[in-house]
Amino acid sequence: MSTQPVIGGEVGRVHTGVTLRTLMAQPVFKLTLLVEGDAADLDREIAWVHNSDLGDPTPWLEAEQLLLTDGAQFAGSMSEELADRRTDEYVRRLVARGIVALGFATGIIHADIPQRLIDACIRHRFTLLEVGERTPFIGIIRFVADAVAAARVASLEWSLAAQRAVARAALRPDGLTAILEELGQQLDCWVALYDALGNRVVTKTRELVPEGVEAAVADVLRRGSRAGLHLGEGADGATLLTLGRRGELRGILAVGSRVPLDNAEHDLVSSVIGLASIALEQHSALDLARRQLRSGLLELLLSGDHAVAERTAARLWGPLPPDPIRVAVVDIPPGELGFLSELDVQAAAHGGKLFFAEQDARIVIVSSDADTGLWSGVVGRHGLTGGVSAVTTWAAVSDGLAEATRARASAGETPRLVRYEALAEQGLLGLLSASGGSVLANRLLEPLGRLGEDARATHLETARVWLEANCVTDQAAGRLGVHRQTLRARIATLERLLDLDLSRFADRTELWSALQLAER
Repeated sequence: MSTQPVIGGEVGRVHTGVTLRTLMAQPVFKLTLLVEGDAADLDREIAWVHNSDLGDPTPWLEAEQLLLTDGAQFAGSMSEELADRRTDEYVRRLVARGIVALGFATGIIHADIPQRLIDACIRHRFTLLEVGERTPFIGIIRFVADAVAAARVASLEWSLAAQRAVARAALRPDGLTAILEELGQQLDCWVALYDALGNRVVTKTRELVPEGVEAAVADVLRRGSRAGLHLGEGADGATLLTLGRRGELRGILAVGSRVPLDNAEHDLVSSVIGLASIALEQHSALDLARRQLRSGLLELLLSGDHAVAERTAARLWGPLPPDPIRVAVVDIPPGELGFLSELDVQAAAHGGKLFFAEQDARIVIVSSDADTGLWSGVVGRHGLTGGVSAVTTWAAVSDGLAEATRARASAGETPRLVRYEALAEQGLLGLLSASGGSVLANRLLEPLGRLGEDARATHLETARVWLEANCVTDQAAGRLGVHRQTLRARIATLERLLDLDLSRFADRTELWSALQLAER
């Protein structure tokens, strides 16, 4: 979705509703269509009507205007070649200026419209009208001027009513949400508000926000420039307006609009921006307070004071998820607040089924066992890594958090969720491996590297066979195909290098565990 800036204060104009088709339908104007440049030209709205006989009137014209002329500029003697060239240039400049059409009066200077002008209009696909029977130009100009005046009155009345409606919405308890919803109703479009980090403030919209808007919002925030932007055209069109000063943007208001906003609409949006700026500041402060409250509730829950935490949560957010529950731990990178916003939406939409809180650089999530789908999909969409406990209860929530933490450790840096049950299926060694046991195992066996690669492999194989033979020397020596004295010498070398007493069961277990974990 490409972005185009709204130039200066020209954010729009009053819509008259007057088109060429409207004027042609008035019998008093005696308008006849001679050249139809484009089928859509007859329904283009006319902003104003201007009359001029200048050879180049475009410096005094604006787009979407109707130009009327008596054709004095086409009178006078000149060569056919020069007349053709000047006529062609005249039409080409009008097209480039965005003029809706040319109305040519006959019966005053010219009995008929010059054929070279008709040919040039056909060549440039420019609409040409004949104004017959000496129709006064002032009548056409006054008709459009009256429409402009009526449109301005209607626009002012609409603007005052809309401003009052937004002001009333701001007085509601949910002021920020209310004014955004009211703006959407007044403009009959979707409205979305984003904070300074590009996170969307939770509000309802009349329609889905088109793809590409959030990327454009992020681009504007990254540049830090204060500006208005119109994105795309048609059904996916949108206007972005920044909140705050250049370099200190507070957010962006996005409004679904097929064309740039007109003056009255822009005034209304500007009022909403002022209210939203104040609300965003309050929203940020409240959001921080809520996050800190959640963290405090989590500490209460982990300390075993479930009753106090539950009463507090019920007053602020609603009941806590009922037993049986699962606890999840999810790493959250710095600045990744979009994840928190989505969790907030889910928690608000599914009261009593989801609780979450920040703890250091991670998020702790608690939900009923049947409701893990409320947050697991959000984790996946944001590409985060986490661990999930086995089914537990609030009474054992601390143990659940420990299980989730161990499961998270086993996930490494891969974006995924690991359930504690998956570790339990691997047994105690699986849990030790997931918790970094293989690192300790390799460190314990590291001194064997002094023997050289071949001797190290021989001593490790000797240890495995000896332990599998329940430390029976003759049996292990037979399996290895070596003399029992050779085996005893190798065991002694292991004891010396690894600082173990392999006559003790505990040291034998440590060696066996290290051998198992080193292979994982």
